[in-house]
Amino acid sequence: MSLRSHFETLVRVAPAEQVADRGLEVDPKLVGLDRKVIDAIWRATIATYRTGLYPAIALCIRRRGQVVFDRSLGHASGNAPTDPPDAHKVAATPRTLFNIFSASKMVTAMLVHLCDQRGLLHLDDPVAAYIPEFGEHGKHRITLRHVLTHRAGIPHIPPQFADVGLLERPNEILSLLSRQKPRWRAGQRLAYHALTGGFVLGAVVERVMNKPLRDVMHDEILGPLGFDGFNFGVPAARIREVAVNAFTGPPVLPPLSQVLKRMLSVHFSEAVRVSNDPRFLTSVIPAGNIVSTANEASRFMQLLLSGGELDGVRVFETRTIKRAIAEQTYFELDLTMGAPIRYSMGFILGARFASLYGLGTQRAFGHLGFTNVFVYADPARDIAVALMTSGKPALSPGLTRTLMIMQTIARKIPRDGNGPLRR
Repeated sequence: MSLRSHFETLVRVAPAEQVADRGLEVDPKLVGLDRKVIDAIWRATIATYRTGLYPAIALCIRRRGQVVFDRSLGHASGNAPTDPPDAHKVAATPRTLFNIFSASKMVTAMLVHLCDQRGLLHLDDPVAAYIPEFGEHGKHRITLRHVLTHRAGIPHIPPQFADVGLLERPNEILSLLSRQKPRWRAGQRLAYHALTGGFVLGAVVERVMNKPLRDVMHDEILGPLGFDGFNFGVPAARIREVAVNAFTGPPVLPPLSQVLKRMLSVHFSEAVRVSNDPRFLTSVIPAGNIVSTANEASRFMQLLLSGGELDGVRVFETRTIKRAIAEQTYFELDLTMGAPIRYSMGFILGARFASLYGLGTQRAFGHLGFTNVFVYADPARDIAVALMTSGKPALSPGLTRTLMIMQTIARKIPRDGNGPLRR
């Protein structure tokens, strides 16, 4: 297939309204919004779907704790650019599960902060205090704070991670990371840790809580709050509920292809393929495989936005959340991303101008997921947002449409921060 025909296959134009669904939404007037605001966000979502980059999209928005937007477009399967026209299509609904990928990092980070809240660990403790074998090659200097803020000096994934079967051998993963030499001295450089830091933090949580990470999530957050999903991976019986990811957009060419391979340990298209592998979907990847509906991802952010208490159940102290979202980087270049990014201890923060969450979102906190999943909260507007997508483009002009969803939300929803995170 020629480069041109490959490009034309991937960037087809998709239909919109005929495959739309929506969940229960309150009257926007009850939370201080005009119906026109919701309509504008819906138009931006449809425009994004029509780029053909996303076989399925789901978006959920809470305002003042109430669901004002919970809608989906497209198909969870059978709608990829490379699927034949007669492929069996399963419509995406607000109940469809999506992988939030790197947005899982902030959830794992909050488990670390929960352990700190309970005095089970301290954020400036060395990782080796809990995982002694990790201290090889000078890594005894790496603290939990270094890992949470992408300063541990171990951003690169060992080549053995290209074997998806490794995910079924967590002890071997930890052994590989323990034997790895750091690229820089701890704290010296800022460089995004795509997967490595998550495995380290997850192992620490398991050791101090004395239970598997999935059980920690269920016992401490999901069970008390009545979540259905929103955990690391899914049981094998629920794989069919997860939207199938598809590589979309133009082919990935050098130098971007080399940068992405260094981040992911495999070529970009292979990473997309692996994301649909049952071994990936049923494993525990602390930095990359929480599976959730858009609604429940938004609900988790609402828990944080509400100061750690939701529906009468307190999980986090408000000061724990404030510490977790406090900025830890200042005008620094991320050597992995090649751009200045505002990090806290586990979150990507918004900004006045260069922000994932739209203009004027300097108080927003959340995370991006591979490649265009956005899960965040904005105390200034009292909103909790989750945008799920199953299309995985590396680079495409259509990505501007995706960012316009967050920009429309930021522009149309007025500032209204009255909750416990108000400063």
